Amino acid sequence: MDAIIICICICRSLSEANRASACAASDAREEGNDMSKPVYITVDSTSDIPPELCERFQIKVAPLHVHLGEDEYLDGVNFNQDMIYERYAKDKTLPRTSAVTPQEFLAFFSPLVEAGYEVVHLDISSELSGTYQNAVIAAQELEGVHPIDTRSLTNGITQMAIHACRLRDEGKDAETIVQAMQELIPKANVSFVLDTLEYMWKGGRCSGVTAFGANLLNLKPCIEMRDGKLEVIKKYRGNIHKVYDKYITERISGRKIRPEFIFISSEPAMEEDLKAHLTELVKSLVPVNELIFTRLSCTVTSHSGPGTLGILFLDE
Repeated sequence: MDAIIICICICRSLSEANRASACAASDAREEGNDMSKPVYITVDSTSDIPPELCERFQIKVAPLHVHLGEDEYLDGVNFNQDMIYERYAKDKTLPRTSAVTPQEFLAFFSPLVEAGYEVVHLDISSELSGTYQNAVIAAQELEGVHPIDTRSLTNGITQMAIHACRLRDEGKDAETIVQAMQELIPKANVSFVLDTLEYMWKGGRCSGVTAFGANLLNLKPCIEMRDGKLEVIKKYRGNIHKVYDKYITERISGRKIRPEFIFISSEPAMEEDLKAHLTELVKSLVPVNELIFTRLSCTVTSHSGPGTLGILFLDE
């Protein structure tokens, strides 16, 4: 999915912790000490990071442009998933996305650099979008900006960003955080099960025959991020709620998973009874400190469609 012209969305102003870090760095420079700059963590909106986590971990998000017919919107700002369904029901039109330009990245990074920060920026896999390559071009014109091709998508990026924030809060410098992110890339486990292939078909990502056959046989494909690409790895059959249970059980049962965070990302937003059921299921299979439910971004939803659900985590 080629993503996507960018505008800037700041989840919140600089945190007290970051301000204190910046002041400490400034004081050290005045005293002649060699101290690294404070670090800011940024992501693009394909990370699907919810606003409460942006605020909690002080992560800056770049929302993507969504083009629907002749209209243009900002993902998650003035455009939501329900608008996709409304337009599709009306005339079968799905949104388009386009890559972030280097100029837009310059506008996104420059205020942070000018404020004295180094930036560690996490992007959607370069196999799915030109966004990372353009971030690299912009970074070459600035000092201390470090784009990372996460080879991932949605809350796989979120998991990495949270870990980066924890390293930042421990006082680690940008170089150390970048190295840690590179080591974390193969540990990000990202997959989804789809209830329908209609949106994939309409978006040109599978044939009409394939979509019709899947619907006729009640097949629910499971797709996984492998080497930065989305690949179909399995097909389930039957009622989608029963498929969710089987899919989640197979993904995590007996697996060594980092317990800090597990994400269940879905579209549409999950009903409370299903959320409670899946919470009980996950906690019966693996230890987890925080199980977080999120909604897929408009960018992802426009390709996957309603009924999509994924469980995302970091392997040990």
